Amino acid sequence: MPQSLARLHVHLIFSTKHRERLITDAVRGSLHAYMATVLQNLGCPPVLINSVEDHVHILFELARTVSVSEAVEDVKKSASKWIKTQGAEFAGFSWQAGYGAFAVSESNVPAVRDYVAGQREHHRVKSFQEEYRAFLERNRVAFDERYVWD
Repeated sequence: MPQSLARLHVHLIFSTKHRERLITDAVRGSLHAYMATVLQNLGCPPVLINSVEDHVHILFELARTVSVSEAVEDVKKSASKWIKTQGAEFAGFSWQAGYGAFAVSESNVPAVRDYVAGQREHHRVKSFQEEYRAFLERNRVAFDERYVWD
């Protein structure tokens, strides 16, 4: 086959370091737009980005020539540098070291999009840690609780 084709959707989740509640309404929209631009520049079109105060969910298409770890590194590093320019209260901003990335089948993209869109409502009853553990368990990702959080 002379052509290499792919269409891979990824649901990416990561938090602020120590789940500090630093993603405020004042920067949220601009942060999402900045992250979307970073992904677009990588050839990884964002489907939807949403966040609450302590973590981000990103649904995006992974470019055929980019690894998940490269996309995550670029988004986190660029967004961290950007948010630190948004005021003194963000000078020490940092993301957690790790992340969760989960494959999404084409048929499930609408449901995941709805899930990402409903973050504020969802987190009225469930913490980030509870949500993240459930994702890991549902996706059969083995993890050691001692090393998941930072």
